[in-house]
Amino acid sequence: MIRIADHGAQAAISTAAAARPTMIAQNRWQETTVFPKNLWYVAAWPHEVADRPLARTLLGEAVVLFRGADGCVAALEDRCVHRSMPLSNGEVQEGQLVCPYHGLVYDTSGRCVHIPAQDRIPAAAAVRRFPVVERDGAVWIWMGDAERADPALLVPYPFHGAGSGWAHQTGYSHVDCEAGLVSDNLLDLTHIGWVHRKTIGGNAAANARAQVKTEREGDHVRVRRFLLDSPPPPTYVRAVGFQGRIDRWMEIDFAPGVVRIYTGANDAGRGVDEAGRMDTFGARVFNGITPETAHSTHYFWSAAHNFRIDEPAVTEAFYQEVVATFAEDKVVMEAQYRRMRQYPDAPRIDIASDTGGVQARRVMAARLAAERAG
Repeated sequence: MIRIADHGAQAAISTAAAARPTMIAQNRWQETTVFPKNLWYVAAWPHEVADRPLARTLLGEAVVLFRGADGCVAALEDRCVHRSMPLSNGEVQEGQLVCPYHGLVYDTSGRCVHIPAQDRIPAAAAVRRFPVVERDGAVWIWMGDAERADPALLVPYPFHGAGSGWAHQTGYSHVDCEAGLVSDNLLDLTHIGWVHRKTIGGNAAANARAQVKTEREGDHVRVRRFLLDSPPPPTYVRAVGFQGRIDRWMEIDFAPGVVRIYTGANDAGRGVDEAGRMDTFGARVFNGITPETAHSTHYFWSAAHNFRIDEPAVTEAFYQEVVATFAEDKVVMEAQYRRMRQYPDAPRIDIASDTGGVQARRVMAARLAAERAG
């Protein structure tokens, strides 16, 4: 494990060699037009794959998702081998996909199994099949080398399951920016005091000067933030009725394609620790970050809470708080992306709170380099 930073004010921009926190990085922004493919991305929420084909562009490729006769999700290249009609425009019949143009039928493996106009089916009549796993309340897809698609590599998230001690709802946002900006936004929560003043923000100065610990281990980057004796943000007050100042704790865990956030709070002085023992308020946010194209991102998220979990109205109210929060993030990310594309050669700096995002981008760059090297 590499300990990037561990001190009382803010994390310093650093490499494994611990570069100086005052260093200014004259970075020039570059678009990501190629994505690491040998990893699991979220393709959909299970309820989205129902009785009709679901069209979705993932990592620049057209994909159609549907359920076979056994109820399992299948994902195919979204084109008919005959004249490239999108199969997603067709329908599912008895667990098979029917092209709406000339009626060619495809099974879940991608093989064409029926051509109404003839008996012989050419050997080349097949489209690419992508490995899919439905687990922990999400549909995951592997867009790379199918032989390397090991379900053991899935990032675990048991908190969507029944009996987990958490109540949750799922959400989705389509964001017009490159996927790296979504990870950046989640790994640097110093912005919440400015962007989310009406929801989870709290005091801007307290957020900016939170105690921060940043670590990287392999492909995982973890950022922990401690805000002690700080004013409660509006969302926390509405959720559990905090009366005075609170102690807050946030843990952001990045893995390629997924960011898991675990946060909590107690009345000031009662304490919040890294084991997550939070008597009053605990929340988990799942963030599945899947590139659609170089300029757009599928953002799958869920909001879970550990208080009053048997009250659906409480779950709905907390969910709406997160909806409002992510709507504020969407405005920011899309605005900054428009400026980045307008001024692609303009230099920009990294500041102390960018440590987690910098490390996450290095993880993704290393994954892409490894794939290119074979």
